[in-house]
Amino acid sequence: MTELMTRDGTWTFDGENVGITPASGRGVHKLRRYLGEVTVPLAAIAAITHEPAPKGGQVRLQLRPGTDPLTHATQGQLPEAATPYRLGVDSDRTGVAEYFVDEVRTALQLHPTDHTAEGFILAGPNVPVTASASDGRATFDGETIRIEWNWFSQGKKDPRRIALNEVEGVDWVPNSGFDDGYLRFRLTVNPGTLPPEHDPNRLTITWGTQREVATTALLTAAVTAHLARHQTSPRAIQPPAGNDNAQEATHAPHNDPDATLRRLRELGELYANGVLTEEEFSTAKQALLRRM
Repeated sequence: MTELMTRDGTWTFDGENVGITPASGRGVHKLRRYLGEVTVPLAAIAAITHEPAPKGGQVRLQLRPGTDPLTHATQGQLPEAATPYRLGVDSDRTGVAEYFVDEVRTALQLHPTDHTAEGFILAGPNVPVTASASDGRATFDGETIRIEWNWFSQGKKDPRRIALNEVEGVDWVPNSGFDDGYLRFRLTVNPGTLPPEHDPNRLTITWGTQREVATTALLTAAVTAHLARHQTSPRAIQPPAGNDNAQEATHAPHNDPDATLRRLRELGELYANGVLTEEEFSTAKQALLRRM
């Protein structure tokens, strides 16, 4: 077991999974604290980097597209401080951080996967989850979304109860600067275009509120993950990590020359971009060629 512990949290690696545990201090973003412990299988990881800085820098996981409901649902709009897949590193932990990164990189080279995932590998936030907004709150229990409004809501809005099979998708835009954001549920039956203040499926994320960003992002990810399990579209998501079939689908077959060639191209790109050293690239390439 390899462990990297900092004031920002603790990451562990057991050869198959990266375990992420955020610190509990006030300096840690509420989203990371609410999300809690996360286990990231190697099959979900595209790369890991150590980004040094004068005061220590950070370690960052780059996930494969389509493997994580939180990343997918928030579409790259999470504030940097809220991202659970980065860990701040103090200057006295730089050596440990580099060792940790090397261990994960070596495992990735020995267990290569296709770049594009067939579905979510991470399970997403636990339910029930409740999201606070300035004009109300929404609760999702895995099957039903309930929306309750408060006195800040504009227009006449009645409490809402939306079954999961009525939802087509979720739109999430965080607040930015002095601009509000929003959480909106898109239904399979379109009720028509309404002004935001009168939309019964839209909650407002007030500018400057970290808690609203955190809870609405988690609810968005939870709904997205559960929707995927109920849908049969090409993006339909398989059961989360722990299901043998889902895990097998993410690995390139040992006797598939096309998959091996794709992985060789990916390794070449990582080497060209400086993610892999020449030695790491050579080792990984030889391992792949032996599989052909």
